[in-house]
Amino acid sequence: MTRCPALPRRAVLGLAAAPLAAPGLARAQAGRSPGTWPERPVTLVVGFPPGGQTDLAARVLQSGLQVALGQPAPIDNRAGAGGNIGTEQVLRARPDGYTLCVGNAGTFVLNPHTMPGMGFDPLDLVPIGLMLQSPLLLMVHAGIPVRTFPEWLAWMKAQQPGGIDVGTTSAGGIAHAAAEKLRTRIGGNPTFNLVHYRGSGPALQDFIAGRYQTQFEAPSLVHGFVQEGRLRPIFVTAPTRLAAFPDVPTAEEAGLPGFHVAAWVGLFGPRGLPAEIVQKANAALNRACQDPVAKQRLAERGDEIGGGTVEEFAARVRRDHAEWGAIVREAGIRAE
Repeated sequence: MTRCPALPRRAVLGLAAAPLAAPGLARAQAGRSPGTWPERPVTLVVGFPPGGQTDLAARVLQSGLQVALGQPAPIDNRAGAGGNIGTEQVLRARPDGYTLCVGNAGTFVLNPHTMPGMGFDPLDLVPIGLMLQSPLLLMVHAGIPVRTFPEWLAWMKAQQPGGIDVGTTSAGGIAHAAAEKLRTRIGGNPTFNLVHYRGSGPALQDFIAGRYQTQFEAPSLVHGFVQEGRLRPIFVTAPTRLAAFPDVPTAEEAGLPGFHVAAWVGLFGPRGLPAEIVQKANAALNRACQDPVAKQRLAERGDEIGGGTVEEFAARVRRDHAEWGAIVREAGIRAE
C-alpha cells in the first residue's frame, strides 16, 4: 500500500486553526460594504444537470462573467424538483452576492402554479438579468415518418387511442406546458403519454435512442442532432423563422396561429441582496452578453443572448408568471 507523505508541521497547525479563524472571517466579510464586491469567487448554482439549456447558458457566459467580475464563477449543478432544489438553496443563501442562481422560466413562472405545495416562492429571489431566450422546436425522432405538421397530426391520430409518447425535461416545466398547450389546441383530447425527466441532458439521451417519439426542446440543444439526422424539427414556436433553422416553418405557417412559446434563462440573487450588488452583477452580465463568441455560439444554434436592465427582466418575470398561470389552470397542468 502506498503511504501518503506526512504534512509539514506548519500545515497541520494551519488546518487545526482554520475552524477557529472561520467565524471571525465570516463576520469580517459580512460587515464589508457591498462596494467591495466581489472579493472572492461567485458561485453560479444551476438547478439542473449538465447538458440542458439552463446549464448551457451558465457555461456559455461563464468566461465573460469571470472577466467582468474579476473573480472565478464556478458552476454548481444542484438538480432536482424542476429546478427547485438549487433555487431554494440560493434563496436561503447569505445575501452577500457570492451565491447566485441561474434559473429558467419553468422554475420561476411555472413551478409556483404547478407545485402548490413547494414550500417557497421563487419570486422571492431577486432578478438580476436575462441570460438567454429562445423559442422551442416541436421535434420528432428521425424514425418517425413525418416531416410536416399535417403529417405529424395524421401520424399522431393514427396512434390513438393508445397515444404517443412525449418527452419533457421536467414535470410541470416549459416543455411539459408547451405539450399540453399543443394538445389543447389540437382538440379531440388526444392521448399524450408524458415521459418526464430531470433536465434536457438525460431526456435527449433517451429521445435520440428512440425511447419516445416527440418532444419540445430549445433549438440550441438539438441543433447538432438535427444536422446529424437523428432528430427532425416540425415547427418553431416563434413569430418568425430562425436563422439557424431557415427551413423550419413557424407554428403559424404550420397551421397554428398565435402558438408562441418562449423559454428564457436568467440570473437571480438571494432574498435581501443589496441593490448595489444587484446592479454590479447586472453590469457584469451585460458585459458578458457582449462577447461576440458567446453571441455566435448561441445564435448559430437558434438562441438569442440576453442582456438589458434589472427592471426589464423583473417585469418579464412578473408578466410570464401571470400568463403561464392562466395556461396552467386552463390545461390542468400539475408537476408529478
